[in-house]
Amino acid sequence: MSIKATPTAGAKLLTPTDHTLVMIDFQSQMAFATHSIDAVNLRNNAALVAQAAAGFGVSTILTTVAEKSFSGPMFSEITDAFPGQKMLDRTSMNTWEDAAVIERVNQIGKPRIVLAGLWTSVCIVGPALSALDQGFEVYVIADACGDVSAEAHNRAMERMVQAGAQPMTSLQYLLELQRDWARGDTYELTTGIAKKVGGAYGLGVTYAKTMFGAHEG
Repeated sequence: MSIKATPTAGAKLLTPTDHTLVMIDFQSQMAFATHSIDAVNLRNNAALVAQAAAGFGVSTILTTVAEKSFSGPMFSEITDAFPGQKMLDRTSMNTWEDAAVIERVNQIGKPRIVLAGLWTSVCIVGPALSALDQGFEVYVIADACGDVSAEAHNRAMERMVQAGAQPMTSLQYLLELQRDWARGDTYELTTGIAKKVGGAYGLGVTYAKTMFGAHEG
């Protein structure tokens, strides 16, 4: 039996309107003990995810744990992208066990959950496995998560993937939301974010635009 290809996106690809992004515990106290990724890359990747979500209008939940008493405020790279948005502070290590967070998830009502935060083996594994158990599709932005060691991060990612979570990266998240350079309304947004926090790819975009007036489209 022959298969006919069509120029359409696969159902597993994310769009700006089909998921809720949950950014979890990007706080100083959690970052101090994070060693699977260096702090500069962690903050850069978190900024990339936050700016992408804000720019594309993705439904986003920002949550902290013991902000006032122990862990400190969320990274400004994230909160600056969502001015005025309320942080949902918790006592639970597992975000999915917090009633206020789940109330917001249900208000938004999206079938897909995208997770990023600290630490992978606790604060990300908990909601990932819980959401999967309740029938949600779960994506984890692996390089916008971190843990006390590379071993802890890697084992956590493997555990979530084995349970059905789909791993991705921060730059992949941005480019998947854009997905077609002919989408002119968000072209400057996407390349602008890439130039600021897109690492070597962003440097390449800056070079091409400056030297040759190049355009991805």
